[in-house]
Amino acid sequence: MLNRFTRASAIALGLLSYSVSSLSLAQNPPPLAPEDVFGLGYAASPQVSGDGNTVLYLQHTMDIMKDRGRSNLWVSDVDGKDQRPITSGANNIATVAMAPDDNRVAYVDKDDTGSQIFIHWLDSGKTAQLTRLPGAPARLSWSPDGEWIAFGMRVDRPAPTMGKLPPKPAGAEWAPPPIVEDRMSYRRDGAGNTKHGFQHVFVIPAAGGAPRQVTSDDFHHSGGIAWSADSDTLYFSGNRNDDWEMAGGNSEIYSVARSGGEISALTDRQGPDYSARVSPNGKQIAYLGYDDKRLGYQRSRMYVMNADGSNSRELLADLDRSIQNPQWSADGKRLFFIYDDKGDTILASTSLSGRMTEHQRGLGGMSLGRPYSGASYDVGGRDVFAYTSGTTQKPADISVGRRGSDQRRQITAVSDNLLAHRELAPVEELWLKSSADGRDVQAWIAKPPGFDPNKQYPLILEIHGGPHTNYGSRFSAEVQLFAAAGYVVLYVNPRGSTSYGEEFANLIHHNYPSEDYDDLITAVDAVIEQGYVDPDQLYVTGGSGGGVLTAWIVGNTDRFRAAVVAKPVINWTSFVLTADASPYFTQYWFGAMPWEDQEDYWKRSPLSLVGNVNTPTMLLTGENDLRTPIAETEQYYQALRLRGVDTAMVRIPGASHSIAKRPSQLMAKIVSILAWFERYAPEKEDAK
Repeated sequence: MLNRFTRASAIALGLLSYSVSSLSLAQNPPPLAPEDVFGLGYAASPQVSGDGNTVLYLQHTMDIMKDRGRSNLWVSDVDGKDQRPITSGANNIATVAMAPDDNRVAYVDKDDTGSQIFIHWLDSGKTAQLTRLPGAPARLSWSPDGEWIAFGMRVDRPAPTMGKLPPKPAGAEWAPPPIVEDRMSYRRDGAGNTKHGFQHVFVIPAAGGAPRQVTSDDFHHSGGIAWSADSDTLYFSGNRNDDWEMAGGNSEIYSVARSGGEISALTDRQGPDYSARVSPNGKQIAYLGYDDKRLGYQRSRMYVMNADGSNSRELLADLDRSIQNPQWSADGKRLFFIYDDKGDTILASTSLSGRMTEHQRGLGGMSLGRPYSGASYDVGGRDVFAYTSGTTQKPADISVGRRGSDQRRQITAVSDNLLAHRELAPVEELWLKSSADGRDVQAWIAKPPGFDPNKQYPLILEIHGGPHTNYGSRFSAEVQLFAAAGYVVLYVNPRGSTSYGEEFANLIHHNYPSEDYDDLITAVDAVIEQGYVDPDQLYVTGGSGGGVLTAWIVGNTDRFRAAVVAKPVINWTSFVLTADASPYFTQYWFGAMPWEDQEDYWKRSPLSLVGNVNTPTMLLTGENDLRTPIAETEQYYQALRLRGVDTAMVRIPGASHSIAKRPSQLMAKIVSILAWFERYAPEKEDAK
C-alpha cells in the first residue's frame, strides 16, 4: 500500500511525471495524471442537414495557456471522411443553427463588443458578421424560407434608485452610489448580480439589417424559438403571469406574428410548457411540460397540439421517464426525443399514435468532471441522426445513424490521441438491495489500473449532486484520477436519482436526506463483501447534494477515515434564504416556509448532527458560489473547529457552483481531495 500513497502524494503536489522510453510507454501506458485534464476534449451539439448528408458540431478543447475551455465549429460529411473547421483558435462558439438551404450556418461568437451573430457559407467558406448588438444573443432559429433569423436577448431596464443625491462637484471623487434591489431573484450562480431587464424575442433579416424586438412587456420570454411553416409566426415559451417571480416555472407556449403585435397563449395550465417544435407542414406543435404538483421531481411529458393550441394530447403517457428535446422527422410522421433510463441515455422516436421505437442507447454526457447525463442529438433529412456517443473510457464524440438501420459510425475522436496512451480504470455496474426497504439500487465501481483481485484497496464513495440527477456509464476525469491514485471508486444512484421513474425520485420529497443514506451505505457494504476493499480504509466525498449527503454520513457514522464535503447545504434555513433560487427551494423542497416549520428545516440540516462528527472533514467550495453560498461551508467549518474535529476549508477563488469549470480548478479539486485522504491513510496515522 505504500506505493499507492507515495503516488497519491506526488499527485497532490502536482509533481507526478513519467520518465520512460518510447518502447516501455507503448507497452505499459501510464495512468491518467492531473495535467492530462488539459488534453481532454469532447464533441457536442450536432446538427444534421436537411438532405442528411452533412453534420455540424462543436469541438470542445482545453487551452492550457489561458486555462479555459474552447469551442470551435466543425463540419463533416456523415461518413466522417471530409472534416474541416469553420472556426478555429481561441473561440467559444455557441448557439449554432443551420439554414434550411443546408449552405448557411448561423452561430454566436465574440467580437470586440461582445457576443454577436455570424453567418458562414459552406460552399464559399465566407463568413459575415450579422449584428452589433448591445447584449448577448442566444437561441438562434432560422425561418423556413431562410429569410429571417430569430433570437433571444435581454433588454435592459434602468436600475431603481432610492432618493436623489445632489450633483457632485466637478472632479470630485465620491463613492459609488447605493445599489437598490427590489426583485425576488437578483443574482444567478455563475453570473453574479444580474442586470435589470427581461428576455425578449427578436428577428433580423438573414441578408443583414436592423434587429427588431417582437415581444413586449416586462416578462421573460425564454426557451427555444420555433417558426410557422409560412415563416410569418413565431412560437416560444414564456411566463407572462402576474406572479412570475414566485411561480417562475409556470410557463406557457405563446405565439406572435413576425411583425410583432398581440402575443397569444396556446397553453393554459399551472405548470411549465416549453420546447415548442412545429411540424414540417406547420399544422401541429409538439412541446414538453407537466401539471405542477409542487413535487421535488416531476417528469417532463410530451404533447402534440394543433398550431392554434387546440386538441392537445399527451404522447407516451406510460413512459415513466422525463422526455427531452423533441424533434420532428422530415416527413412529419414521427417525433424523436431522448430520455434517461437507469443511468443510461436513450435516443428514441414515436409515431403520432404513440408507438415508440428505441434507436440508440449509451448516449454520452458532456461533463468531463463527473459521470452525469446531458447528451445532445439532432435529426435531419432521411431520418439521419447524429448524437453524442461516449463510454466510461472516453468523453463524448459524434456518431451518426439512421432510423431503420443498425449501422452506426463514429465520426470524431477528440480525446483519442491522449486516452489511447493512458491506462484507464475499468468500470463495472453493480445492482444491490437497499437495507432500508429492499429496493433495487444501481451503482458503478471503478478499479485502479493494474487491479489485483487478491489485494485490498482503499475505497472512495463519490456522491452525486442534484439531488434529482443521475450518474451512469459515462466518462469522468475525477473518477479516473481517483482510481489512478490507487483507490477503488464507488458511485451510486441512491433514491432521489432520476432515470428510475417518478416514484423512486420522489422518495426523498420533503424527506432529504433520509433513506438515501441507507442506499449509499448498503452499496459500500456490497463492495466490501467482494473482498478487495479494505474496510478500514473508507473515504467519502460529494458535491452540492452530494456534499449534503457526505456531511449527513459523517454525522451518522464514524466508518470513514476522512471526508471531503464540497459546496454543501449545511443549514436549510440559511440556504433557502440566501441561494439564487429561493422561491423554488422554499416551495418545492419544503412543505412550509422556515419560520412556519423550523423543526423540519433543522432536522434535515447536517448542522444538526455536527455534535456527532468525529471524522476528519475538509470543506471545498467556490468563493463565488451563489447556488450553495460559501456561508454554508463557513458555518460547518466553524462548527467543526469549535468541536475540535480535524478540518480544513479549501476556497476556490473565482469559482461558482461549477467549481471545476476551468481545467486548473478541476485539477485543484482532485489533488486537494486526494491530499486530504492521504493525510488520514493508515501509514500516516500510525506515524503521528
